[in-house]
Amino acid sequence: MDATPEQMQSGTPGAPSWLVDGTLALEEARVLDGPVHAIEPVIRNAFGTGARGAVLRGDWLGHALHPVVTDLTLGVWTSATLLDLLGGTEARRSAQLLVGAGLVTAGPTAWTGWAQWVESGPREKRVGLVHAVTNGAAIGAYAASWVSRRRGRHGRGVGWALAGAAVSSVGGYLGGHLVTTRRVATHDPGYDTRSAGVS
Repeated sequence: MDATPEQMQSGTPGAPSWLVDGTLALEEARVLDGPVHAIEPVIRNAFGTGARGAVLRGDWLGHALHPVVTDLTLGVWTSATLLDLLGGTEARRSAQLLVGAGLVTAGPTAWTGWAQWVESGPREKRVGLVHAVTNGAAIGAYAASWVSRRRGRHGRGVGWALAGAAVSSVGGYLGGHLVTTRRVATHDPGYDTRSAGVS
């Protein structure tokens, strides 16, 4: 694991070099530009324009809406996994309901993300596309989990949920990179101007 000189001086460990290099390579992966350009007009018309886009981006809130609803979806799925692992047989029904609740909220979560995506730059769009595809795969895994549980195949349902959790962690990392490193998030400019004079 490589660290920057600043991190070595402060004693703060750095991220693994393969993780940083891989994420930066994804930002520069021009092979993704074709799919990005193909879907961007559709996504912009569906989620990124007018009042609908403003609502989905969180303009009315002063902060991006996507992280809020993402926490809801991932929160109920994480709760389902905890019940699967620790709750015993009596918690199976509750776990199934939580998996279903996450599937219900996954749609609005994706809509808010797409609304944010259309406002981002080229390299952020590349990462965002992979983020969306990865999360789509996670949704598919959780959908398979719900169906398996519905058919009484609890063990298979747990397996699918664990696979969904693993895949969604990759999507979550990429989403965190976009928000914290690349600042892809709506925020009200009033926060910038009002904080300028605050020590």
